[in-house]
Amino acid sequence: MKTEEKLSKLKEVVSSLGSVVVAFSGGVDSTLVAKVCHDILKSNAMAVTARSETYPDFEFKEAQKLAKEIGIKHLVIDTSELAIEGFANNPPERCYFCKTELFGKLKEIAKDHGLLNVADGANLDDTQEFRPGLQASRELNVRSPLKESGLTKDDIRKVSKMLNLPNWDKPAYACMSSRFPYGQSITEEKLSMVSEAEKYLRGLGLIQFRVRHHETIARIEVLPEDISILTGLPVREELTIKFKEIGFTYVTLDLAGYRSGSMNEVLSKDIVSNFQ
Repeated sequence: MKTEEKLSKLKEVVSSLGSVVVAFSGGVDSTLVAKVCHDILKSNAMAVTARSETYPDFEFKEAQKLAKEIGIKHLVIDTSELAIEGFANNPPERCYFCKTELFGKLKEIAKDHGLLNVADGANLDDTQEFRPGLQASRELNVRSPLKESGLTKDDIRKVSKMLNLPNWDKPAYACMSSRFPYGQSITEEKLSMVSEAEKYLRGLGLIQFRVRHHETIARIEVLPEDISILTGLPVREELTIKFKEIGFTYVTLDLAGYRSGSMNEVLSKDIVSNFQ
């Protein structure tokens, strides 16, 4: 299918919703969903962004800006993943707990505003990855217009570019809780350390990266072509000093480079298959 045909299919799916609350993070996926829902459903579409400890302020500000540019009604709610039972212990199904809580709140908001559905930004590629949150969306009957339209991540960027969405080429940015190995507790202090460390890397001009928190160790993932940026002087020395000031004892660079979901590499096939 051509890009125009895929957009047409997405519009059909959105039209069938009638009215909707969109779980809106400001990422590429949810931005496309919000855009098309607003274009098709007009005042019967609302975007809702949940602020929490795992959602950086720069992402929130970008979401606000995008919602305003799209023109969709935008509601901001405050949540706390760390208060969700089981979440802070960081088990493999952590995202299931989070999404169950979030989608439950969005269902209530939809009901209060007389809207029929809740939609997320899940796409077809997500079904091939370890995504416990997908189970929560199924259980709560959350719609996934991108997935239902058969759109992959690459398709989404092409359609977003065609619609002139400003973040069509924005790098993927996962929830901050993904920076911690399963079984390692997540705290506000640790989240703050990761946030400050990634802010420093962003200041170096890096675009796609992660700082994984292994207690006293910071494991930095950058694109393979960017590894030399961090290993040369004076950046290497300055980075090491900065990360130790943040609270890490050891600073390491992952030679395999950035890859999405690297924390999932330790999971057994049985655990992964249970959430696909």
